[in-house]
Amino acid sequence: MGKTDKLKDKLLNIPNDLKYSELKTILESFGFFEDTKGKTSGSRVMFIRNSDKSKISGHKPHGNDSVSVGWIKNIIKYLEDKGDI
Repeated sequence: MGKTDKLKDKLLNIPNDLKYSELKTILESFGFFEDTKGKTSGSRVMFIRNSDKSKISGHKPHGNDSVSVGWIKNIIKYLEDKGDI
């Protein structure tokens, strides 16, 4: 099992310590790339997949760099709805 597969398993367990960099790696494995809205975006970020124009938006975490459990649940549901997981 590779690093990305382990991270995907971690995501599916809805951890409260998933780092933003780990989430970015997971989403990149599904073909997404990170896009910010420019200097005025603040912590807002969007992940876009060119193949089907899918978009996942959220906020970069502050402080401890852990992604919120709510955002993790939304991402899992989104990926399930798209048939990715």
